[in-house]
Amino acid sequence: MQPKEVAASYDQIASRWAHDTFNRTNGIAQHQRALQFVARHGRALDVGCGSSGRFIDLLTTHGFQVEGLDLSAEMIRLARLRRPNVCFHHADICTWEPDQPYDFITAWDSIWHVPLKDQEHVLKKLCGALNNGGVFIGTTGGLDEPGEKNDSAMGPPMYYSVLGIPRTLEILAAAGCSCRHLEYDQFPEKHLYFIAQKI
Repeated sequence: MQPKEVAASYDQIASRWAHDTFNRTNGIAQHQRALQFVARHGRALDVGCGSSGRFIDLLTTHGFQVEGLDLSAEMIRLARLRRPNVCFHHADICTWEPDQPYDFITAWDSIWHVPLKDQEHVLKKLCGALNNGGVFIGTTGGLDEPGEKNDSAMGPPMYYSVLGIPRTLEILAAAGCSCRHLEYDQFPEKHLYFIAQKI
């Protein structure tokens, strides 16, 4: 699947994340852990922000000026309705370029939809978009080798890819980021999150 096809799939189900029944605690404890490493509360970016706004709200309460970015037009439309004062980018992280550095970047359950051939580029871009001391939290599949798959577990067809844990850590280090935390947080599911800091 191409990114525009992933976006179309998310357009069909975007309202799930904006609904009152959505579990707004998902990922919050992990972000609170990441926030412990933050030195400066300046600009923050939520990559694949979706429509729930839960990470935007959390970062705002910690004094960040937060921006959201999402590939899905419907996700962005719903997000803007809920938070009209937040800057949202309707864009593909593979081609979008930041205009200023950030002190915190989150890519929770989002960049694993990036095509495998673009994964390294996106990881390097996000690390490069951090100020010194900036923190990056992201999720990936907890596999050792690169891989990709398509499924319809959420309804519409969806694409996922991973570089594998060793290569992900290599790229973070080569991009000037030190891994501060790595955890299978939904074990036995292979859902892995990392916290990295620009040094």
